[in-house]
Amino acid sequence: MVLYLGVVRHGLGMLSIRRAYLLSRCAHTSPQSLDYRPIKKVLVANRGEIAIRVFRACTELGIRTVAVYSEQDTGQMHRQKADEAYLIGKGLPPVAAYLHIPDIIKVAKENNVDAIHPGYGFLSERSDFAQACEDSGVRFIGPSPEVVHKMGDKVEARALAIKAGVPVVPGTDAPISSQQEAQEFAKTYGFPIIFKAAYGGGGRGMRVVREYEELEENYQRAYSEALAAFGNGALFVEKFIEKPRHIEVQILGDKYGNVIHLYERDCSIQRRHQKVVEVAPAAHLDPHLRDRLTSDSVKLAKQVGYENAGTVEFLVDKHGKHYFIEVNSRLQVEHTVTEEITDVDLVHAQIRVCEGQSLPELGLRQDKIKINGCAIQCRVTTEDPARGFQPDTGRIEVFRSAEGMGIRLDSASAFQGAVISPHYDSLLVKVISSGKDLPTAASKMLRALAEFRIRGVKTNIPFLQNVLGNNQFLHSTVDTQFIDENQDLFNLKPTQNRAQKLLHYLGHVMVNGPTTPIPVKAKPSTTDPVIPPVPLGEPPAGFREVLLKEGPEGFARAVRQHQGLLLMDTTFRDAHQSLLATRVRTHDLKKIAPYVAHNFSNLFSVENWGGATFDVAMRFLSECPWRRLQQLRKLLPNVPFQMLLRGANAVGYTNYPDNAVFKFCEVAKENGMDIFRVFDSPKLPT
Repeated sequence: MVLYLGVVRHGLGMLSIRRAYLLSRCAHTSPQSLDYRPIKKVLVANRGEIAIRVFRACTELGIRTVAVYSEQDTGQMHRQKADEAYLIGKGLPPVAAYLHIPDIIKVAKENNVDAIHPGYGFLSERSDFAQACEDSGVRFIGPSPEVVHKMGDKVEARALAIKAGVPVVPGTDAPISSQQEAQEFAKTYGFPIIFKAAYGGGGRGMRVVREYEELEENYQRAYSEALAAFGNGALFVEKFIEKPRHIEVQILGDKYGNVIHLYERDCSIQRRHQKVVEVAPAAHLDPHLRDRLTSDSVKLAKQVGYENAGTVEFLVDKHGKHYFIEVNSRLQVEHTVTEEITDVDLVHAQIRVCEGQSLPELGLRQDKIKINGCAIQCRVTTEDPARGFQPDTGRIEVFRSAEGMGIRLDSASAFQGAVISPHYDSLLVKVISSGKDLPTAASKMLRALAEFRIRGVKTNIPFLQNVLGNNQFLHSTVDTQFIDENQDLFNLKPTQNRAQKLLHYLGHVMVNGPTTPIPVKAKPSTTDPVIPPVPLGEPPAGFREVLLKEGPEGFARAVRQHQGLLLMDTTFRDAHQSLLATRVRTHDLKKIAPYVAHNFSNLFSVENWGGATFDVAMRFLSECPWRRLQQLRKLLPNVPFQMLLRGANAVGYTNYPDNAVFKFCEVAKENGMDIFRVFDSPKLPT
């Protein structure tokens, strides 16, 4: 190596030093590295844990980071973790904000962003987004727009797989235009068949049909789901493979035609086509089958000129035959388990490949990639398995995470005080365990799940514990019907909460009196009441959102379907009848209202109006009860308001005509009242 240094006044010339560095670098690499362009600033067009995952990789590489966030995500962690953060999609719905390409490109251009990482979901598989990045001079950390388009169109991807000699499931070569075409396909190949969205995945727009009578309904549902999720209802139809394993292969390509695989992941443990637990490598997989899966994946990637990270997904039937499903032209949620068994940082590799480095330069050669042990990923979500995995929302009151050797956590919303919003995915934290083999990794995972303490929202941890402790999972193969066929997984062990013991004790004392032999008269409290701190941002969604969206019938249905205890807070009304000598003013009620909105969003209602409200407010406090209602409504937007209403005389002390009572209720509703709890007036006419 020859090193040339230019000497100028006051020291070495920096330009000469840079040239010398490049000469040195090129002397040890192939000419491919001449296309190298370093990345100094990355914007992540995503939110949550994947945004933070990319930020961490960038920080490790000395790259500045830029976050974007919606109005609903103002207080989210990914905004705080980046070097810079900018609001996008102002005035748009929560999801639409992250799909607004012009805003994202504008932020990138105005802040000298070199490259955009799409994460997963949202715009990650949108070729128009990749093209918009390219057109604006900002690099897209992923495949080229052409490849994203080819792989995103599942019909075209299937045709490319056939061309590459990769086995595919029998299916239509193009999206079908009517259910009649589906009927013709079923006549040819027989049932069961499956509808799949042509322009998206994740289980949406996917319906299995087992007989003719089910075809019309499932076609319409699949079309509607695909249209709502991807903006295009196009469907194609395939022969449905019964009880397959879902195996996917991680691939990585560069700009120079080099493609490697990083072995496979088993994603068979699914619920409604949504992955729950992922394992790498796949347990009990025939080595020859592994070779066929990986070689077909590399062959297909080279066929399309694939660049950057991607995943080739297959179904494997009970006879060991594999069938191509699709290519995900992005980083997968479960990429973590591959990283753990190969010791390859996939996000680092994505960025370096985007800069122009080749895989050999990065030390990524196929003969160097080895499997080391086993890794499992569990997706801890804020879903209640006892209620059909219904998403739960609210504030996390207590959070204690797992830790220790062999445990990795990727999260963004997992901390005390975090608000779980209904607007986005229910993923709370990804827990990854690694060990020398599957039983070791599973035992570490079970230990980690048992260490979590999460209060305030329901989670699927009890269900995950049942899966990890299942003998079939540990000692045999599992297929995509594993959850459906093992209903004992839903025999959930109740979680223990030490705070409940205190509540039980307090309830016992309130009902039965003190347990001490000689109760001592309690002394008045010397503590001044203090308004607790209220977090920033919008309060969590409550029952009022159901009422506004679905109307009284939908609200009543939600109440009937609610299996827990529904609570009504009457303290706002009691303040006028039994608390503090009925002298609580609007000024004081307004102080506590924001705290109630943020911490008691799961209330059935707040009863804050009654006959005494008008009497006390107008006669003693010189306040307007209507004005009070309006002001409280603004501060407490998420919980239904309730009024205790006399049936015959409303808020007065004499009987009124029915039309007067009805008109009063109408005006009260217009000013924010939601529910009227009616009881008969004590002054009925004789």
